Amino acid sequence: MKTLDQLTFDNRFARLGDTFSTAVLPDPLEQPRLVVASASALALLDLPPQEAERPEFTALCAGQQLWSSAEPRAMVYSGHQFGHYNPQLGDGRGLLLGEVLNSRGEYWDLHLKGAGSTPFSRMGDGRAVLRSSIREFLASEYLAALGIPTTRAACVVASSTPVWRERQESAATLLRLSPSHLRFGHFEFFYYTRQHDALRQLVEHALDCHFPACREAEQPVAALLTEVVERSAETLALWQAYGFCHGVMNTDNMSLLGLSFDFGPYGFLDDFDAGHICNHSDDSGRYRFENQVPIAHWNLSALAQALTPLAPVEALRAALALFLPFYQAVYLDRMRRRLGLRQAESGDEVLIQRLLALMQQGGVDYSLFFRRLGDQPAAEALRVLREDFVDLAGFDAWSSDFLTRLSHESPESEAERRTRMHAVNPRYLLRNYLAQQAIAAAEQGDYAPVRELHAVLSRPFDEQPALQHYAQRPPHWGKHLAISCSS
Repeated sequence: MKTLDQLTFDNRFARLGDTFSTAVLPDPLEQPRLVVASASALALLDLPPQEAERPEFTALCAGQQLWSSAEPRAMVYSGHQFGHYNPQLGDGRGLLLGEVLNSRGEYWDLHLKGAGSTPFSRMGDGRAVLRSSIREFLASEYLAALGIPTTRAACVVASSTPVWRERQESAATLLRLSPSHLRFGHFEFFYYTRQHDALRQLVEHALDCHFPACREAEQPVAALLTEVVERSAETLALWQAYGFCHGVMNTDNMSLLGLSFDFGPYGFLDDFDAGHICNHSDDSGRYRFENQVPIAHWNLSALAQALTPLAPVEALRAALALFLPFYQAVYLDRMRRRLGLRQAESGDEVLIQRLLALMQQGGVDYSLFFRRLGDQPAAEALRVLREDFVDLAGFDAWSSDFLTRLSHESPESEAERRTRMHAVNPRYLLRNYLAQQAIAAAEQGDYAPVRELHAVLSRPFDEQPALQHYAQRPPHWGKHLAISCSS
């Protein structure tokens, strides 16, 4: 393990030069205070948890100090926002501080969100508020605990620096970790501005740093897109399987590495609702839950368009064609596992869709259903779960078909089945109302609730008897919280 001043920086993106980013120093927060830190995220940098307790750590993450080897840069990119092209976006409230190389040979970007204004702030103040920073921290670390590809969050720092949104709030920073901060929008920017030499340079950088195996392909750029398509399909499949709604799936919020990225008004489904819209600013429902898969495909097509100067169109189309089959394979595999099924049968997709339709009709709690299905022998669990459904005849028919399907599996003990199912069905869910309660306390200076919530969600599959109140159904008011982009 290392100390803060022993981190090894190798700033590969900064070396690309001013065409791709602008040097900017962080604007320090006033009276910074550590809200919460993630030991597992810090471990990615070879830092032990106690390093977060040092005043120097808070100062570094508040922009008051800077690692000697860091080279803060604001990255330029563009993107399609709600389907409309915005020609220049860029890091308007965050800075890539530098790239750290850990003891396992892994590179991790250190990105400070809320670091102050940059040339890309578009008249904004470049700040993040405490509530949005806490929400991103919780989402990053919870998705990681679920095993869903995601950026990570090392910590949140609060301050006395005032900012104005719908009301006056306190500024905060979040130290985000990622193997890369390259977005689809980076490539769109250089394509639409006809800077094709710079586009090629950026693609070469991506190949060298993140997709070296693609160099061996006959068409390296098409091979890169294939990798991006498959990674994105896997992430979307897991989002759908676990009921995660991103909220703002713009192309500038899509990671080249297929990571869950740039959380705004996200949410996990409470009651199953395929049409759920988690962003109250999304008037048309473009990014509703059931539309996330086609939107991801659309975004990948936008990336493919940006790569057309560098690869044959047919090769790029072939890469895009892999998305839906790859998505479907990953999604069905995870849903089978959530239902306790170990082998694939041709009727499984229909069985799953019938269950979701019954859940939709009855407003059944999506996460609790799968967890409770593994709590008891299947027939007994179904008798209990039946009480949550409206179409009892429909559920009885589904239950009969499910038990028949389950009988096709090779025998195992109930203990083995329970262990398998509980390993993929979380006991604890990051529900909006839990996050809101922790945020409300933090805004009053009490950080204990957010730290406890983070600790609970770090072990989402484990029974934690003293903390069962975190596993309850949400109250009615907790299902209808309006989350906006400014959150």
